[in-house]
Amino acid sequence: MRLLPYPFLLLAAACVPLGTPITSTSTAPTTVNRASAGAPAAPKLRYADATYSDFVQSVQCYVATGANTAVFQPPVVPLGQSQSLALEFDVLGDQAPRLLARLVYCDANWQPSTLIDNQFLTDINEFLITDYKIGIGGKVPYFHYALRAPALKLSGNYLWVVQDGAGAPLLSRRLLVYENQVAVNLALGLAPGGNQRFTLQQLNFAISYGGVELVNPAAEVQVVLRQNYRWDNAHYGLRPTFVRDAERRLDYQYFNYENTFPGLSEYRYFDTRSIQTVGQNVLHLDLRARPTAVALVPETTRADLGYFQYIDANGRRVFESREYGNGATNADYADVTFQLRADQPAPGPVYVLGALTDWQLKDAYRLIYDEAAHVYTGHALLKQGYYNYSYAVARPDGTADETYFEGSHYETENQYDLLVYYRPPGTRTDLLIGYQATDANAR
Repeated sequence: MRLLPYPFLLLAAACVPLGTPITSTSTAPTTVNRASAGAPAAPKLRYADATYSDFVQSVQCYVATGANTAVFQPPVVPLGQSQSLALEFDVLGDQAPRLLARLVYCDANWQPSTLIDNQFLTDINEFLITDYKIGIGGKVPYFHYALRAPALKLSGNYLWVVQDGAGAPLLSRRLLVYENQVAVNLALGLAPGGNQRFTLQQLNFAISYGGVELVNPAAEVQVVLRQNYRWDNAHYGLRPTFVRDAERRLDYQYFNYENTFPGLSEYRYFDTRSIQTVGQNVLHLDLRARPTAVALVPETTRADLGYFQYIDANGRRVFESREYGNGATNADYADVTFQLRADQPAPGPVYVLGALTDWQLKDAYRLIYDEAAHVYTGHALLKQGYYNYSYAVARPDGTADETYFEGSHYETENQYDLLVYYRPPGTRTDLLIGYQATDANAR
């Protein structure tokens, strides 16, 4: 798992002055077309949570409630509260580039809609990011950027895009704005059949639409079911199993595992909020290295172990400096090494997975197997903080199998949410007319 070359080393040789576009140096396996002059073409915008440059690090998108745990709140708000949506990120280097933000309104399938900007936005759809501060006192120079979403007129899916002065995307994040037009009942049930009920979590749900007139709701209502606010393993295309016209209610109770998820285990974690002393699950520090080198405790598979209960952050992370406070600008970056013991290679490539990877199998977070030592190792440049993560094996179809190293248990605490979309007749937009979240096995 490598970031080659380290972005901060690149910037030490050639700083990025104000107003200069940031050129993507991503090592992700994306084909980059080059212009005739030899300069790399701008990366293609993906309508997903993504970063397009190794210079951009430590992205957080959340609801700014003012609480200490606000960064753990997913970017989902009721209509009328969109201005509480916050985006923060770092740009590595010792000068601050000029950056712009814009919003793209999308349909339920995350494709750009045909609406024009003033149909969903009250402002001009280009926002200069003026709130940025320099990182203080660390070995790795960076600038920390922050912005808030503007007022939005419509419920639905939005993509927040940050781009450089030349219009090339640097990062994108999905936002959800919902209305409570329908009532959603979402609850944990028992998975049907055999031993799978001990490893799977089933979510039963129903939608009551007595307060709104829906045309052909059984066919026109779309739902998306997510685990821990992830998009990579979300369930789409679920249709009601019972349509109760008299009660104006749609029931979704399946028997073929359509609405089940592996419960998995509580997420692995490490704590680098201090890089002067060894934190939890840190083996040792090398303060002489630039950046500081952090080696995590060697780990093993948990696939054959029983369930072990502890409080986690469901795959997310928070940045903080125990020495100086204010993790946004006082936290330094460290070169973190992961170590996973395995008697034999896994049936596919092995990755670190979590919010730190945008829930994607990224080449920068791929582990390399040492057959002589029987251990997977890899490293990444990460900001000081508390991190959750898991180890995942890539399946042939490109999806992540977390059960191979992590196991799966019905008892695991996970958060689930249900998104309910509807396109009114004669319109060109999918409104998010209902939303509900629940905590399975809440502590």
